[in-house]
Amino acid sequence: MDLKQIKQIIDLMKRSELSEFEFEEEGFKIKIKRGSAGLPVITSIPHSAHPFPSALPDASQSASKSTAAAAQPAPAGGDEAGFTYVKSPMVGTFYRSPSPENPPFVENGAKVEDKTVVCIIEAMKIMNEIQAETKGTVVEVLVENGQPVEYGQRLFKLKVN
Repeated sequence: MDLKQIKQIIDLMKRSELSEFEFEEEGFKIKIKRGSAGLPVITSIPHSAHPFPSALPDASQSASKSTAAAAQPAPAGGDEAGFTYVKSPMVGTFYRSPSPENPPFVENGAKVEDKTVVCIIEAMKIMNEIQAETKGTVVEVLVENGQPVEYGQRLFKLKVN
């Protein structure tokens, strides 16, 4: 991720209701979250030596202030035996169907395979098809259509077959 992409994300956050953005790739993690004044606070946590431009002097200052908040792990919430969850791989807007006129990809009771598309998450005007990645039966849809979702948020509860 380069500086231009980070600036685009910040501009997107300023123009929308988006309050938090998190991105992770091999050896690099960045989290941008609106501060109390509504301004973005950037936390960058390089896992290894990553060529990240140091052209953001305010980012390093903000990072030291909000590192404790960004380092908090996601709620563990012990999974029930025999069940698993389809989790959001990104921040975006959750959609159950490809368009408002179409039926949802899956309903409660639907059997899914590893490659079954269960929903779409829109991020930065790109529609991303989300697959179940597990063989099972949909027990519960945990997110309402059109709702914003966070990285790692549970979307569907599945009974493992």
